[in-house]
Amino acid sequence: MEGMGITPARGDLDSPSTLVGLPLKRSLVYCLAPPPGGGDADPRMRAFLERIPPGEEPEKIVYMSTTAVYGDLHGEWATEETPPAPATARGRRRLDAERAVLSWGKKRNIPVVILRVAGIYGPGRIPIDKVRKRTPVLAGSESPCSNRIHADDLARVCVAAAKRGRGGAVYNVSDGQPGTVRQYYCAVADRLGVPRPPEVTMSEARQVMSEAMLSYLSESKRVDNRKMREELGVELLYPDLESGLAASFVDGG
Repeated sequence: MEGMGITPARGDLDSPSTLVGLPLKRSLVYCLAPPPGGGDADPRMRAFLERIPPGEEPEKIVYMSTTAVYGDLHGEWATEETPPAPATARGRRRLDAERAVLSWGKKRNIPVVILRVAGIYGPGRIPIDKVRKRTPVLAGSESPCSNRIHADDLARVCVAAAKRGRGGAVYNVSDGQPGTVRQYYCAVADRLGVPRPPEVTMSEARQVMSEAMLSYLSESKRVDNRKMREELGVELLYPDLESGLAASFVDGG
């Protein structure tokens, strides 16, 4: 990093004393660290905010949250006006972090932008091993709606949020073309040229899938990205799964 003109400053969000003295004044801060596993709150966000002295505030904070804060909408559309109702602990932790940083920004008069990000995919972020191992997916009739954003587009949204995002604003980040988890895994299999994954019912899935995957499959929503496109001025490089997967397999997966 130093060869690129970047000087790292290290701090451990789980060891708050290491966060004292970070060079934050008039900087742009991207909060990309996830909450710790377990519980309904994010102590990492609070540890970070509590150690920013008055007068040393950054110019702006962009926090990467998740669309899990909306909970299960039974396939309906989620806009930024949809009331958050997280049904999982991971969603509740993210919502807690959102509220903490927004409250801090309001008190300190520092603009904070929230990005509620859908599932991220791209090179190195595709379930190739699971597809090759024929990990089962929920049958089409039970497979929930899911949403995605290509990693390259997410990076461009982060830059746009820093430049044009309004303080206190929330933006959904997705390609705006929801599908199902089954469709995603089948598309990956087709791209790899291997058989599509076997399908199971939800009752069967509870016997073979991890708790994390079952938690993910318990929510179904379609994420609207209009505000992101119109306010942040982002024109997506990969506005659908087909184009995004094509770019993700340029080196053969």
